[in-house]
Amino acid sequence: MGLGKITSSKNELLYFRLMNVIAAIPARYQASRFPGKLLADLAGKPVIQHTYEAVEASGLFTKVYVVTDSDEIENVVHSFGGSVIRSVKEHECGSDRIAEAMVEVDADVVINVQADEPFIQADSLSDLVDVFVNDLDHKIDLASLMIPLKDDLDNPNVVKVITDLKNRALYFSRAAIPFLRSKDSDAVYHKHVGVYAFRKKALLDFYNHPPTPLERAEKIEAIRYLELGKTIQMVPTSFEGVGIDVPEDLEHAKRLLS
Repeated sequence: MGLGKITSSKNELLYFRLMNVIAAIPARYQASRFPGKLLADLAGKPVIQHTYEAVEASGLFTKVYVVTDSDEIENVVHSFGGSVIRSVKEHECGSDRIAEAMVEVDADVVINVQADEPFIQADSLSDLVDVFVNDLDHKIDLASLMIPLKDDLDNPNVVKVITDLKNRALYFSRAAIPFLRSKDSDAVYHKHVGVYAFRKKALLDFYNHPPTPLERAEKIEAIRYLELGKTIQMVPTSFEGVGIDVPEDLEHAKRLLS
């Protein structure tokens, strides 16, 4: 396993070398707005291959797996030498799909990378791993990314997050939070970038608990972790990603690569 850009004390580096950090890429063939998007051609390779190779090239992981229920995706991943774990059950969210796959996998930390993020950055992944390198007392259950938000404050498709003074998540919402009653407030809006890192126990606790009330209300899986009392460390980032949700996004990605 490579060390990425992590710079820590000798004890922390030793702990990092002992950690078993797995990357899991949940990949469904059926996507409501763009079925088969993960197998679409992007500069001569399927989208899923770009994502897989970017994650593997980071050098941060003991193993990289694609987690899928699709024969087509499994065959394509095997064709370029990738590793696959088959998902058997029906799932409503990525955490459940990954948890099912990770039950029998030896892992300390699992990072969930969206399969339609071909431009995922090694620095952002390294920042998430670094949270656990520095958390020698195991006080952090999850880590995730956030980016300052100025537009789309009222867009319910953009998930906002508010944190405490240590950047630990207090709440996620589709509403514009915080509400700025005072116009001279120095509060900053943040968008939640959905790349997660979990301690395996937190992931399995999520998997073994039914959806929680606020999670059901907002349709945001991260809220279940908060309702279960988990600590989520948010990491500021400049990475926003170029998720491929519709055919127009694929054309945009092609232009970026060219």
